[in-house]
Amino acid sequence: MESDRDYDIAVIGGGPGGYVAALKAARSGADVAMIEKENVGGTCLNWGCIPTKALIHSAGLYRDISSARRHGIDVGDFSLDYSRMSRRKDGVVKRLVRGIEHLLDKAGVDLIEARGELLSSDLIELEGAAEDIQAIGADNVIIATGSKPLELPIPGGDLDGVLDSRDLLSLTELPESMVIIGAGIIGMEFASLMGNLGCEITVLEMEDQILPGLDEDVAEELTNIAGRRGIEIKTESKVRKIERDEEGLEVHFEHGDEAESSSAEKVLLAVGRKPSLCGIDPEKLGIDHDADRGGIEVDERMQTSLDGVYAVGDVTDRMLLAHVAFHQALVAVKNIMGEECRMDYSAVPSVIFTDPEVAVVGLSEEQAEEKGFDYNSARFPFSANGKVLAAGERRGFIKIISEQDSGRILGCAIVGIHASDMIASPALALNNGLTALDIADTIHAHPTTAEVIHEAALMAAEGEALHS
Repeated sequence: MESDRDYDIAVIGGGPGGYVAALKAARSGADVAMIEKENVGGTCLNWGCIPTKALIHSAGLYRDISSARRHGIDVGDFSLDYSRMSRRKDGVVKRLVRGIEHLLDKAGVDLIEARGELLSSDLIELEGAAEDIQAIGADNVIIATGSKPLELPIPGGDLDGVLDSRDLLSLTELPESMVIIGAGIIGMEFASLMGNLGCEITVLEMEDQILPGLDEDVAEELTNIAGRRGIEIKTESKVRKIERDEEGLEVHFEHGDEAESSSAEKVLLAVGRKPSLCGIDPEKLGIDHDADRGGIEVDERMQTSLDGVYAVGDVTDRMLLAHVAFHQALVAVKNIMGEECRMDYSAVPSVIFTDPEVAVVGLSEEQAEEKGFDYNSARFPFSANGKVLAAGERRGFIKIISEQDSGRILGCAIVGIHASDMIASPALALNNGLTALDIADTIHAHPTTAEVIHEAALMAAEGEALHS
């Protein structure tokens, strides 16, 4: 097969990594094509990050109105219209999709709506392209095919009412009850979201804590808050099967040594995601990859083992985060365009949009110990912050992990209001090798929630905070 058109760079996939790569390449002077079989923006924009955050904001607003009397505000009768809430979410997504399409068009990127199959390092076959074009050629190819939900072999997992995250976001009616299988990021975000809207939630997690991989005190804080909100969490619970019952669905599981079950109207499978190799056959192409999960192996330049072919985003299976895909895309394009650049994962922030939010960057205490660091952990409660209390909150804490001798920041964890925004400051400090004293010597505005960062840094650097 011969190409019908030739480009400098062809990008397969239009998610966060793909469209950023296409934009960066086009703005750098390259002739670029981007192939996307569904919607520009990929899972993150259409069925993940953005729609969930739109619903999370609406759910938070609903919870605030429900507790408005505490602030001296009597709102009278009010009700929840989940169908309208869902339509608003769809409107936010559509507006952002149109915005990205406009940026691509303005940059001169050829957007090809088709399924792309990589035949060789410089040839891509197109399936379903609207135009009379069957294949394109490219000097360099960037694979950005994203990820897909993991599928567990649970008997009954294919029953009507058993959902994945995409199915759940398509609902136009709020379920009265839900069992969520998996207490990772996806599971806990949806538990918080649906719980705030009044849905009865039970979360089942196979590990001994929610949010596996985070420090125990972070997981415990969120577990306690969720419990006070009426969300039932059962850790060390292994799901055996799902069956129909009078309430809808019944999930059978082993909790420790006991056989138990939980019934609900809907069941959400939130057990994580794995790389999607749609249109990519690593074995046939000679691309090194993980045989179990399928992740494409790349070097620090984001190049695969096949010369001229790069990979970015979830398909690399490094850190399945949109902002990591953004940066990987920039690194890949810079190297293609002749600018030497390396990918560094040491200061990548991760945010969990529960209520309250959780944000982490760098090493956890467990990781610092495993790496042999002599470290100091300084923790400061949100309940001692004026802005937090003024907002009617008191839950959460910040923890700064620093090297004992040098004071260099190793990591940070925040549980509480505005955690997703505040983590940028510790990430900047970590990325630039700053110390706790550097942060403590930086004046933080008052009254702000960010003062908790200053207080924790003072504790780490001098052993005592101002307001402790």
